[in-house]
Amino acid sequence: MCIYNTGSRTGLINSLREIRGELSPEETELRELTDSALTKLCALTDEDFAQLELYPDFDQ
Repeated sequence: MCIYNTGSRTGLINSLREIRGELSPEETELRELTDSALTKLCALTDEDFAQLELYPDFDQ
């Protein structure tokens, strides 16, 4: 999700919906993963989204 994150929950939802339309029929696992992420993002509030750490901390 971090590569499609625009900085807002709604922006990320829009980006994921856009990329979902570009997936080929053979990319079923990626489509399922995208659908799962979209479901969870739609259920979040903007405040909860702001608290998410979407970027990995490779130093840990």
